[in-house]
Amino acid sequence: MARVACIPVVFVLMDLSDPLAHGVWEARWAAFYAALLFFGASVTDFLDGWLARKLGLVSMFGRFMDPLADKLLVMVTLLQLVRLDRAPAWLVALLLSREIGITGLRAIAMEEGMHLPSDRFGKWKTALQLTGLGGLLIHFPIDTDFGLFAATIDYHRVGLALLLGSMVFSLLSAGGYMLTFIRGAFGIQRARDDQG
Repeated sequence: MARVACIPVVFVLMDLSDPLAHGVWEARWAAFYAALLFFGASVTDFLDGWLARKLGLVSMFGRFMDPLADKLLVMVTLLQLVRLDRAPAWLVALLLSREIGITGLRAIAMEEGMHLPSDRFGKWKTALQLTGLGGLLIHFPIDTDFGLFAATIDYHRVGLALLLGSMVFSLLSAGGYMLTFIRGAFGIQRARDDQG
């Protein structure tokens, strides 16, 4: 629920991160806080799942709300990035279509008693997507001192590259889900035919 509560705050901070409307200095700070809040919400997702499994506190509400909160946060962020002209609409449309499609597929599978577990492509997709979104939220180039050397990091370009990488893994994992679903559906149909 904390992640759901973060959504409107991230939305408003992203709106404030527009330098044309609010000035560069204010926009940079708003972008930083939006990225920080987004990162914090992403970490709570990991901790929430880890604690639930470790302590055996898995509930029906948690199984429903956990992926929904993640998807809502990511979807709102992606849509705001398009509005702010920081992510191409075609990429966001592709990522959102995949998310909605796989969510629907999982709902059908669950109704039929099938389980569609996350695969390694899905885990890479999530990691790249969340990191890429963090970079796009920061957006502005920042001079960074790494100790041995200093460099200016263009967080927008880094974030966009990672988001494009997440698209590749997104499509690969979607293909994996589809294959698993088709195999399971044929298995169920065969079992029904054998009983009939």
